[in-house]
Amino acid sequence: QAQLVESGGGLVQPGGSLRLSCVASGIRFSTDVWAWYRQAPGKQRELVASVTTSGSTNYINSVKGRFAISRDSMKKTVHLTMNQLKPEDTALYYCNREATPYYAWGQGTQVTVSS
Repeated sequence: QAQLVESGGGLVQPGGSLRLSCVASGIRFSTDVWAWYRQAPGKQRELVASVTTSGSTNYINSVKGRFAISRDSMKKTVHLTMNQLKPEDTALYYCNREATPYYAWGQGTQVTVSS
């Protein structure tokens, strides 16, 4: 049974950094393009970054140069390193594959950027 568990969120001041982790189980993992998504209060979930099976990455414009996504297929883990955090990065962050049908969503990890 597919399971995604996100961790690493927290409260951080503007300009700070966090590293999110997502561990997958019950999933083949290696053949999927993986992504981090986020959902802010009152907004739709949006894809933030993705990483292909070969390690190529893509980011939405608002996080380019600040966030870095990586994957470890042996450990079935996806990371999101977030630097120079801004208040507008505040959201619940999730991982999942980029394509539908999505795996069952995990509980997410909350990132709050505030002074």
